[in-house]
Amino acid sequence: MEGALTARDRVGVQDLVLLEDYQSETAFLHNIKKRFKEKLIYTYIGSVLISVNPYQQLGFYSPYHMEKYQGVNFYEMPPHVYAIGDNTYRSMRNEASDQCILISGESGSGKTEASKYILQYLSVCSASNDNVEHIKGRLLQSNPILEAFGNAKTHRNDNSSRFGKYMDIEFDHKGAPVGGHILNYLLEKSRVVHQASGERNFHIFYQLLEGADEELLSRLMLQKTPDKYFYTSQGKCAKVSSINDRRDFLAVQKALKVLEFSPKNIDELLSIVASVLHLGNVSFSANEEGHATVDREHEIQKIANLLGCQFEQLLQALTHRTIEANKEKMESPLTVEQALYARDALSKAIYGRMFNWLVLKLNGSLTSKDRMRKNVIGLLDIYGFEIFKSNSFEQFCINFCNEKLQQLFIELTLKQEQEEYRAEGIEWEPVEYFNNKIICDLVEERHQGIIDILDEECLRPGEATDNTFLSKLEETVGKHPHFITHALGDSKMRKTIGYEEFRLVHYAGEVTYSVKGFLDKNNDLLYRDLKVTMSVSKNEIVKEAFPATELTKLKRPETVGSQFRTSLNRLMDILMSKEPSYVRCIKPNDAKMADRFDETLVRHQVKYLGLMENLRVRRAGFAYRRTHDIFLNRYKSLCPETWPHYDGPSRKGVDVLCKYLDYKEGEYRLGKTKVFIRFPRTLFATEDAFQIRKHELATTIQSVFRGWRQKKKFTTMRNAVTLLSSQWKKILAQRLKAKRKKATLDIRKFILGFMTRLKPRCPENADFLDYVRYSYLMRAKESLPASVLDKSWIHSPAALEETGKLLQQLNMKNLMLKYVKGVSPQRKAMMEEKVLASAIFRQKKKGYDESVANPFQDKPRVEQLKPKMLATIDSGEQALYCCSVTKYDRHGYHPRARTLIITSGATYLFDSKDGKLKQKISHNELRGISTSSLGDNVFVLHAPSDNKEKGDAIVQSTFVIETITKLARIAKKDQDVKIVDNSSILHDMTGGKQGRIDYVVGNEVSVTKTKTGLVVVAPAR
Repeated sequence: MEGALTARDRVGVQDLVLLEDYQSETAFLHNIKKRFKEKLIYTYIGSVLISVNPYQQLGFYSPYHMEKYQGVNFYEMPPHVYAIGDNTYRSMRNEASDQCILISGESGSGKTEASKYILQYLSVCSASNDNVEHIKGRLLQSNPILEAFGNAKTHRNDNSSRFGKYMDIEFDHKGAPVGGHILNYLLEKSRVVHQASGERNFHIFYQLLEGADEELLSRLMLQKTPDKYFYTSQGKCAKVSSINDRRDFLAVQKALKVLEFSPKNIDELLSIVASVLHLGNVSFSANEEGHATVDREHEIQKIANLLGCQFEQLLQALTHRTIEANKEKMESPLTVEQALYARDALSKAIYGRMFNWLVLKLNGSLTSKDRMRKNVIGLLDIYGFEIFKSNSFEQFCINFCNEKLQQLFIELTLKQEQEEYRAEGIEWEPVEYFNNKIICDLVEERHQGIIDILDEECLRPGEATDNTFLSKLEETVGKHPHFITHALGDSKMRKTIGYEEFRLVHYAGEVTYSVKGFLDKNNDLLYRDLKVTMSVSKNEIVKEAFPATELTKLKRPETVGSQFRTSLNRLMDILMSKEPSYVRCIKPNDAKMADRFDETLVRHQVKYLGLMENLRVRRAGFAYRRTHDIFLNRYKSLCPETWPHYDGPSRKGVDVLCKYLDYKEGEYRLGKTKVFIRFPRTLFATEDAFQIRKHELATTIQSVFRGWRQKKKFTTMRNAVTLLSSQWKKILAQRLKAKRKKATLDIRKFILGFMTRLKPRCPENADFLDYVRYSYLMRAKESLPASVLDKSWIHSPAALEETGKLLQQLNMKNLMLKYVKGVSPQRKAMMEEKVLASAIFRQKKKGYDESVANPFQDKPRVEQLKPKMLATIDSGEQALYCCSVTKYDRHGYHPRARTLIITSGATYLFDSKDGKLKQKISHNELRGISTSSLGDNVFVLHAPSDNKEKGDAIVQSTFVIETITKLARIAKKDQDVKIVDNSSILHDMTGGKQGRIDYVVGNEVSVTKTKTGLVVVAPAR
């Protein structure tokens, strides 16, 4: 907690005992407001926890936070409801003493949520096994049942507890929960029959209507709409956004099963709830005699079926009353007003007694069967002080309860303070405080208190009314300084107090009560006829709640006020027997909105919760106290004699520290185990000095640590370098040695291998031979031929000659394969033509070798074909090859310039000048092609020589090799090409005549005419 003092200007102090201006209510509120704005909803007053409802989900209720608060010192962690739970649990375990936690506050302040969180924490922090987990589950599951039957929506809270609850949780010697017991106080039964606008009846009514399935609703004769029932429609707010009735009903059903309610018990319980709804719809009207009659008797039939009683008996009991006088009984009809009172009284009685039965049943399920001694932790979740515009009997009882709790709170707080001072050997200084015993006596004193006066008025013969009760109060307690009425007040007070009102000056302020209804509510009268009817019910719960023995008792039942006083005094005895812890819950605003802080509303709650009174009691002595060990360990750095270690007793160390800090004699006291500091400013100054000292120490520690770290780093690096250097030198020496050894062995092995290289493979020459092979292969790899035309190959060693030849062949095949794969279709066709030319002319004709390097042309060797030529070509064909040639005619062998065109079907000879067709030779009729082996350019196309044809064609082409190859391939006449070797060629002429072409070897090519034909002179091969 001391660590949080550094942020006190921003978020306030965690413990209001350390508030400098502790007498100022404004300073008190300002501190709570600052913490609330920072979402710090918890604040201490010593060991008392103040809890401000945040109206939003905050993130510090997780299992992680539960674990953080387990087993730590109370002030070590920030204020939290878990800290209260943990401190209570550890005190119970360590001291084997009973504990209790008192949770109080007005409706909507978060009491129920606080009790849930404490119960959850106790279930987590306590010991555990399978049986214990079962008990924990039951304890936790009791909450949804009690909330469903005992909580309701009010103007201030959507889940307001309308009863007081005290739960004892029993623990065994191991600290494991083994059972529990619940006490309930003053259920607000009037809510069953009446709700103000904007409020609801108890949750169970709406949960049943919304969550039950059709089959269950049909069995209970209910409809889903709450507006159809008088008891659930008065507030006109059946639906609430923050409440899920369907889900809550499922949770209640699950909880009932976990707590071992039998299916019959559950059915009877829900039947009672349904019967109350139907009772609210029973209406009456007056007959001619003014007596009440039921308007819709079928409603009575439904109720009788659900409660298991006789229809006629119930109908009679609701409209008649049996009166006994002089030992004679007579039935008196009821008026409509009396019948309505009887209906509502029966509804309240049924529900109230059912709730008591439910608590008894829960106790039966929670109570431990083990007779071993147990320690308990009690949880008191009870309504806080209430001041409304109109305050009635319920507010009177609730505020009386809070007076008693405040009295207990102050007494126990003073007692704790005195005991701590006594244990520490410090003189106790009397504390001035307002003792509200005077108000408690005004209410509960025998024969003179308001409760007894109310009882007397209820019991006295004659016509007793609320006004006669008020008059009796004025006569009996009229002189009491805390009691005022209209008649007793001065003129100023009479303006604020009505004729039927009285005012009590409570410790929390003045409250004005209306006496209207005090007698009826105190009597809580239920006509005997209705009790008789209920006592014979077949519904076991109703039968138990209305025992027949009650009818035989002659003594008048105890009034509600007396019952409440008795149970409250019993509760005080229970709480006095335990070590108490306190949680004071505060509602920050009436709108139930997050982050809104209404100072006026909070100031009012601070007043009636007695928080300023509690703070004054705690601050009357010493504001701060801690054990010597904790105080010395935190602040020892402020004194040279105690820093860094103090070897003597911690009490002596604290004394040395306080004197060094120049604490004045009246500012502190040294107890046996604790140091007490009177003023917060003394602690604040010490804490501020500690924060400054922390920075100085941090700087010193940082500088020393950095120097040490750098020295350590340098030493480590130096040692590492030395080690690395020595190791590296060692490695280098080892590598050099191994390298030299290997080199020696390799040289020796190589020499021995060279000497035995010509012998068969053996261990002596195996490595040498492998090296030779490897070396040869590497050299071959580096000098492979780049093309198929390169026939070179490296010299192979004698042992690898065969291998060299095979590798050369493989390489050539590979080059050829790569070359073939790289050839395009056009290139392939050209190559095929070259192959064909080779087959025809190789080593047969002069000039072939020179033509090999020159590729054949696919393009026409004529600049441009005349259109007439193209038009003359047969339809469907196209010129595949053309070139300019010289043709020698057959009538004198005169040379003529012609254009030769080859198509797929024929060879055409056109006049080069006018494009006129001179000769067409069909390929089917082409008998062959002849040329000489000399280097001339003349060839003969052998064609038919009948009357229609012109005979063989003698042609001279500059590209004779190309032209013949193209023609032979297109006409598919490669087998019909004839090459004449130094001889003559005969050719056919028209009319069956033959001519001859003679070939003569010479240096220059010439073609001349002779008597016998043509003479061609050309170089030989």
